[in-house]
Amino acid sequence: MRSPLIGLKFVWRRSSGVSVINEEPRNAAPSNPLQKTSAVRPDPQSCRTGAMLAACLEFLGLALCVTGSLLVMVACGMPMWKVTAFIDTNIVVAQTIWDGLWMSCVVQSTGQMQCKVHDSILALSQDLQTARALTVISAVLGVVALTVTVAGAQCTNCIKDETVKARVVHAGGVIYIISGLFVLVPLCWMANNIIVDFHNPQIPPSKKREIGASIYIGWAATALLLLGGTLLCCSFSQGVRGSYPIKYVPTKTITANGDFDKKHYV
Repeated sequence: MRSPLIGLKFVWRRSSGVSVINEEPRNAAPSNPLQKTSAVRPDPQSCRTGAMLAACLEFLGLALCVTGSLLVMVACGMPMWKVTAFIDTNIVVAQTIWDGLWMSCVVQSTGQMQCKVHDSILALSQDLQTARALTVISAVLGVVALTVTVAGAQCTNCIKDETVKARVVHAGGVIYIISGLFVLVPLCWMANNIIVDFHNPQIPPSKKREIGASIYIGWAATALLLLGGTLLCCSFSQGVRGSYPIKYVPTKTITANGDFDKKHYV
């Protein structure tokens, strides 16, 4: 059953000179499944808000990750992983010993400092060897993650497709998180060994060590890397970027002369 007449259209037939009233249902669905459809675009304001939010998350996450990577490099190069300060039998002579990944330093009370690079890697303890390898890998991963993230950032044009750019940024965030975990393992391992040896009564006081500044810097770098990588991964979500699916609604077919197709009329 057809709906009652909602819209009327007068069509003039030249052959008979009679005007015929045709009904035009305004809300009726088109009968031709092959007719053109028009796309209903998402709200531009929502898209702009999502893009701005994603850009802010990318900038903040990238800033935290870059700072964390720099701190990892600083902690890797500083010799203050294990620190001890003691006074020998001679109360006039005081010295502080620093043990790092690459060298050991002795700082006298007069201000003089003498450092010696570790001659053999195999002569080092197991925790120092592991810390060397994982810290260097973490620093390299930080550089790789920076390259990947910048390539997919919204402020660059290295990649044209927005979907691919979002996935590249997400990959950079994951690499930053892995970098933070790699540097966290030797830090916790070495801190645990220092604490256990410090409370061991069989170790003489001259051999006991304390947690140095490099380990604290490494923990701060780990927190920045994990937080920044999480922010980069959050910017990948569709809700943040405002990537909404495009919906299509049917439209009426228009003939060559600009009128609606008369087959939709009675």
